[in-house]
Amino acid sequence: MLWIVATLIAALAQTARNAMQSSLTAVLGTVGAAQVRFLYGLPFALLFLALAAALADARVPAPTISFIGYTGAGALAQIVGTVLLLASMRAGSFSVATAFTKTEPVQVAIFAFAVLGERLTPLAIGAIVIATAGVVLAAWRGPGGSGRKSVSAVVFGVTSGAFFALAAVGFPGGILALGDGSPYLRATTTLAWALGLQAAFLGAWMAVFRRAALMESLMRWRQSLGAGFMGALASQFWFLGFSLTAAANVRTLALVEVLFAHAVARRLFRERASRREAVGMVLVVAGVALLLASTA
Repeated sequence: MLWIVATLIAALAQTARNAMQSSLTAVLGTVGAAQVRFLYGLPFALLFLALAAALADARVPAPTISFIGYTGAGALAQIVGTVLLLASMRAGSFSVATAFTKTEPVQVAIFAFAVLGERLTPLAIGAIVIATAGVVLAAWRGPGGSGRKSVSAVVFGVTSGAFFALAAVGFPGGILALGDGSPYLRATTTLAWALGLQAAFLGAWMAVFRRAALMESLMRWRQSLGAGFMGALASQFWFLGFSLTAAANVRTLALVEVLFAHAVARRLFRERASRREAVGMVLVVAGVALLLASTA
């Protein structure tokens, strides 16, 4: 049952990383705050890889074309998802934005039905309806509310979940492409490559289009280092979980992150979810859990 421990640690570390990144958005912007996760997480990922190779008493697996393709696609999707997540938090609240990103299994089911013609069971349809109702309820502001900001938060959050869904397909594909061997060594190898590609992609883009934010993130290296470490730690345990059990199991247990985010929002950001938002988040989590249970 090691995957349960790995998933819980990953969810806790990811919540901490999101909080650190969210606090950096005011200074670095959403792209700059997203970049610290990759750039400052890479040294820790390389350290984790060295430790994993030593524990396994084996060489680091050599990359293949299939591995680079899967990992590169997952890396790009995660960059976009991270930027959109931070934008959603900036437009809305920390805990509600986190709940929106958890709609990604629902989106996968809808895309599979619309594009691939996959059948939806009555239980899956009910789950989609429940989760969708939760998103609408959490986002709705009613007459006189800040509707535009609310719509931006839900659009950014739900779209972020879609890109994280793509990443959740790419990274396990990369792990499997490395063949047999130690699960944690394959998972850590994929993590190191992913962060290396992400730091290179986003760093090059920022050097051309967001140079000021890039330089500011380098000047704030102490604050950024913490976000990088938590990001690498979270990814390390996410990848370990994916290498030990089915992705659906990990994604179901990962819903506890919504509870962690709600606690952090109240204590750190002094955010209090309204009763309507709280009910909406409960419906989102219930709908996703029901969907994953129906496909297990």
